[in-house]
Amino acid sequence: MTVQSVKILRMRDVMLKTGLGRATIYDWLNPKSPRYDATFPKQRRLGMQSVGWLESEIDQWVLERCPPVTP
Repeated sequence: MTVQSVKILRMRDVMLKTGLGRATIYDWLNPKSPRYDATFPKQRRLGMQSVGWLESEIDQWVLERCPPVTP
């Protein structure tokens, strides 16, 4: 049996992993923003005032947007 761990990333970690700023991330999450990006992973509510993102979804999004460079 394989146990798969789930890791939740907070905003600071998402910013580091994607290279994006806080304002850009929130713009891409907001359907009313002209910069809305429906492909960006959705937040998960962790508590009354805290959210996070699944690391696996962020990793997959980065891989799909940034193909490897071939020499």
